[in-house]
Amino acid sequence: MTVTATPTVLIDEEVGERGPWSGVVPAGGTLTLVDLHGNQAVDTLFYGADDHRIRYSAQATIAGQGNIFLTTGSVLRDQESQPMLTIIEDEVGNHDTLGGACSQESNTLRYGQHTKHQHACVENFLIEGAAHGLGKADLVGNINFYMNVPVDPDGSLGIVDGLSAPGKKLVLCAEIDTLVLISNCPQINNPCNGFDPTAVRVVITAPED
Repeated sequence: MTVTATPTVLIDEEVGERGPWSGVVPAGGTLTLVDLHGNQAVDTLFYGADDHRIRYSAQATIAGQGNIFLTTGSVLRDQESQPMLTIIEDEVGNHDTLGGACSQESNTLRYGQHTKHQHACVENFLIEGAAHGLGKADLVGNINFYMNVPVDPDGSLGIVDGLSAPGKKLVLCAEIDTLVLISNCPQINNPCNGFDPTAVRVVITAPED
């Protein structure tokens, strides 16, 4: 009889709607994101846990796989094209690399001056990043997990209803010790999260022996 070892869970937390979160995934360990209620967008940044100058690069990741969308098998790469994490399981099948993070400035530009006061993903990243010595100059293009951003024939980007559903998950395996910053997107002006931000679950496991 083959006995399969149960991975050691290091973190199992719920990230509230609109909120920031951070944690470290050890090399060989996994990061699981669960869309608890469906149609939520999870803006995410990755840095080397021991050297924050190592950081996720959308350009290197897109060039490396020849695809702007992420799914099972996608390798997330740093600015030197070195692997940081690999998506090993994906129940949704399409995640955005181009849409970027909402900010108070972009909300005002896109949706009007009345949105200027609204909390946004850039503010979440700055709040959580500050705990790790990261500032605005350290923010790079992020991944929007679960967010559906089709590219129209004229090259313009759309933001439409997500492809996820309650309980859908994706799992990433870390190639290096990786710091993860999350903004559980607070956007209420477009359908990236159904105009109704909801909580997500984050699970980190240790490397298997």
